[in-house]
Amino acid sequence: MFGNLDRNAKRFGEILAILGRYGLAGWLSGLNYDWIHGRLVSFDGERLGRLTQEARIRLALTELGTTFIKLGQMLSTRADLVGPSLAAELALLRSHTPPDSLEKIKDSIKAELGKGVDELYAQFDDNPLASASIGQAHRAQLHSGEQVVVKVQHAGIEEKILGDLDIMGVLGDLAQKHVSYVRAYQPVATLREFRRTLLNELDFTAERRNLDEFTANFKKDRNVHFPKVFPELCSRRVLTMELLVGISGEDVQGLRDAGVNLNEFAQRGANMYLDMIFRDGFYHADPHPGNLMMLPGGVVGVLDCGMVGRLDDIMRQEVESLLLSIINKDAIELCDSVMRLGSVPPDLDRDALRSEISNFVSEYGSRSLSDFNLSAALKQMTDIIRRYQILLPSTLAMMLKMLVMLEGTSRQLNPNFNLAALIEPYQVKVLRHRLSFARLLRKLYRAYRDWDRLIEMLPRDLAEILRRVRNGTFEMKHEHHKLESTVNRLVLGILSSAIFVGSSMLYSSGAPPAVGGVSLLGASGYVLSLIMTWRVVRTIGKMDNQDKKK
Repeated sequence: MFGNLDRNAKRFGEILAILGRYGLAGWLSGLNYDWIHGRLVSFDGERLGRLTQEARIRLALTELGTTFIKLGQMLSTRADLVGPSLAAELALLRSHTPPDSLEKIKDSIKAELGKGVDELYAQFDDNPLASASIGQAHRAQLHSGEQVVVKVQHAGIEEKILGDLDIMGVLGDLAQKHVSYVRAYQPVATLREFRRTLLNELDFTAERRNLDEFTANFKKDRNVHFPKVFPELCSRRVLTMELLVGISGEDVQGLRDAGVNLNEFAQRGANMYLDMIFRDGFYHADPHPGNLMMLPGGVVGVLDCGMVGRLDDIMRQEVESLLLSIINKDAIELCDSVMRLGSVPPDLDRDALRSEISNFVSEYGSRSLSDFNLSAALKQMTDIIRRYQILLPSTLAMMLKMLVMLEGTSRQLNPNFNLAALIEPYQVKVLRHRLSFARLLRKLYRAYRDWDRLIEMLPRDLAEILRRVRNGTFEMKHEHHKLESTVNRLVLGILSSAIFVGSSMLYSSGAPPAVGGVSLLGASGYVLSLIMTWRVVRTIGKMDNQDKKK
């Protein structure tokens, strides 16, 4: 396990020093590794003492760099895991990575596309439009005259991220093994999902596929536009796409000055996202105002399609039930949806959960649809889910976070915007989708395939069982966990009882050898049986304590 740390010892020392400085390495002090203790730095109470723990976590992740900022951004979508307050703080994380030099950018493009910048582009702006954590974007013009944006990955960023991911994996493993209160956050599984997501983001071909799929899904909608991709000028680390010219969703005053109907802009953007969820099951997961543009003709342009979410048919049906049960104030269906969707702890108090969800529905059920705040309802629902230690699938947690962001973005454009009112008409669309001929045909095909496989395999399996029965080689195995230790305790208890009974007979008859009329064999048997009984009781007590800890 420590091989990864040996290769990244210097970086690991930096991480421990930063965590210690922000007072976040206390859990490491309990680990029995002296070489870790030597790298911890004491917390500077004067400089950071007035900050909340959530703020210290955000600042520490910012100082730790790209990989940890990305981790924080991912955790900001998991309010069910880290809690609403920390999720809200982590949502403030922004990466302001210094841009690479022009020489590095040109070298990267030539290494990826096989030709120099001057050959590939008629014009290439030396100054970057923006620089984010993974890469930076430059404006350019093709030889055909089309204006494009060239997104180039930062030099050496992949190697640095891979090293940080290795260190994160070791820290997550240590935390899960040695720190009891951290286990509830499932650090190993969370980091495994984060590693998969981040490595996917490092591959620009994934964003290219996302853009192609979004374009295909909205090809009939003239009110939505995604940047066109130029495949011959794309690779794993370079992405060339159409430059969208319009007014950013962040520039509310600029939109007003241009005479844009802000309510219509907000509704078009929100309807686009709802179509992604309810119609396509494939959605843009970062509805930040800067990722939306008002293009000429009232068209909504969408930027930065690297972060996406996908819902399969089963998950989409459950999500539809969850959202519509909130809108329709259906407490029973809402509770059932939560328990079906989440990973439920074995000791869940189901009656208490139903009661709390009923109170939640009663609180929001008394409001008219025009006054219904969906993002506040989702935040409160997520808080309930977390308090009962129900873990949601990562795709669902991301989607709920997206809806909260979407309502917030829309209300920047129109303070009276109501997302719940837009979702309500989708009930008819949802019903239509569930009863559609294409969907029913897919379900019939899946059922046919399963039954066909069963019918094909069943005769062979039955023939094999009958053959083994005839040959006398058929065996049935029943495994009982900890059966051996249970039998051992049972035998020891029976043996101690037998010794006690035998000793009583020897003692009462004064069997020789005897001292002062007391049978030595009988007395010795009493002592031995008491020792054996004490061992049985002690073993049972230890097993009970271990079960309680689990």
